[in-house]
Amino acid sequence: MDEFQQIVSVSSLTDEKRVAFYKKTYTHLAMAVLLFVIVEWVFFQIEPLVDFAFSMAQGWRWLVMLGGFMLATSYAEKMAFKNHNLNQQYLGLLIYVIAQAFIFIPLIGIAMLIAESGGTNILSQAAVLTLSLFTGLSAIVLLTKKDFSFLKSMLSIGFFIAIGLIVAGMLFGFNLGLWFSVGMVVLASGSILYQTSNMVHKYSEDQFVGASLGLFASLMLLFWYILSILSRFSGD
Repeated sequence: MDEFQQIVSVSSLTDEKRVAFYKKTYTHLAMAVLLFVIVEWVFFQIEPLVDFAFSMAQGWRWLVMLGGFMLATSYAEKMAFKNHNLNQQYLGLLIYVIAQAFIFIPLIGIAMLIAESGGTNILSQAAVLTLSLFTGLSAIVLLTKKDFSFLKSMLSIGFFIAIGLIVAGMLFGFNLGLWFSVGMVVLASGSILYQTSNMVHKYSEDQFVGASLGLFASLMLLFWYILSILSRFSGD
């Protein structure tokens, strides 16, 4: 996501234009989160779709589901980052939000079952923890204006290792455990720093949709693993 074709980066703009870009980016991020909630609610009204998503979370089918999600992500990012047509950028963001909503069905379904069986509402807890951590990490970048682009190589290596462990776990049937989820929370936190840094230093003025997609991806990754950790403790 770093092959930006900008002429003038946001960091070179006037304060007024830079603040306007930040507002657009975070407004679109908030809209993406709201759309995710709406799409997720709609999905849970369609019982066959929910059953299908749960069936895809079993065994080797999960690898197929992850593969499909990665393809959708790649296509959405290409539309949002490498296309100067605003409508195409919005379409890329929409595709990505829908893909996220679908892959989240099993995890959110488990959280809902925990709440219905008398457990705590871990969905709300995970949302509060995620937004709090996201806000804190974003504030670090926005206040210090530090360039976290050096995290790119570390994040790439971390994500490749994580994907390898996930595939190995599916193929050989071992549970990745709590510490894997904790490690992914750390990785997602690094991704938030990196994506926020990109917003400050790398993007051009017309890439607010792509910037919001990058932030949304990191936010949802963090939410996934915080929710996974809470589900593990609530399920014990």
